[in-house]
Amino acid sequence: MLHANGQIATQYVDLEGNPTMQEDFNPNGSYFAIEGITSPDGRVFGKMAHSERRGNGVAVNITGNQNQYIFESGVSYFK
Repeated sequence: MLHANGQIATQYVDLEGNPTMQEDFNPNGSYFAIEGITSPDGRVFGKMAHSERRGNGVAVNITGNQNQYIFESGVSYFK
């Protein structure tokens, strides 16, 4: 239903960009590697990963830039 309605916004993917159930890339083991979905009208976005959890000492064992600019992007989209 979510897929048919186009509500799957983000998925956990491997290094090749393929949705995966591998724990290294999909730490929650979510079905169909779904990380985020939208409401049917597309105005509400819900996600599993905690983009708001940033700062010194947070997730120090995870490499790469963790800032997804999700809040800034949302504000910019609706301006």
